[in-house]
Amino acid sequence: MDENQDSKDVTEPTLWRKSGWIAEVIAGDDEGWAVSMTRVGDDEPALVGPWTMGRDKKSPKPLDQSAFLTLVKTATEVLMRHEQSARAQLHNSLTFFDDDGRRVRADLDIVPDDDDPHAILAAFDSVTGELLRTGRVSAGFKLTAKAALEFLGLARK
Repeated sequence: MDENQDSKDVTEPTLWRKSGWIAEVIAGDDEGWAVSMTRVGDDEPALVGPWTMGRDKKSPKPLDQSAFLTLVKTATEVLMRHEQSARAQLHNSLTFFDDDGRRVRADLDIVPDDDDPHAILAAFDSVTGELLRTGRVSAGFKLTAKAALEFLGLARK
């Protein structure tokens, strides 16, 4: 398919390509129908769900503008939740009091690098927001108040 043809909108009964998304009605399980929503350029669909039968109870209901917009909104929300979850797995934060009673927030951000996996640990004064210390730690660093205090050099022996 040439580039110009690839970028044109398609609005067929079982295939819509518009606004960076592809909606395709596909045969589902048990003789039912499903719809897949794939962001243009992605290998896998962001969303696959059941699709309504047409009036003849055999063929799928045709896609229309309203259904397409709803599917785009839903698929976009699914991708946003996946991205938020992925970010949450790479970031951890802990607030605690140091031995002097200062409230400290420690942020651990994992850097998922195949060649050099590591994490960045940063400690802040929770009241003023002042950066107390930042540095590189192992990707397997377990964020606890004790470990953060040791990292800061503030742990009492």
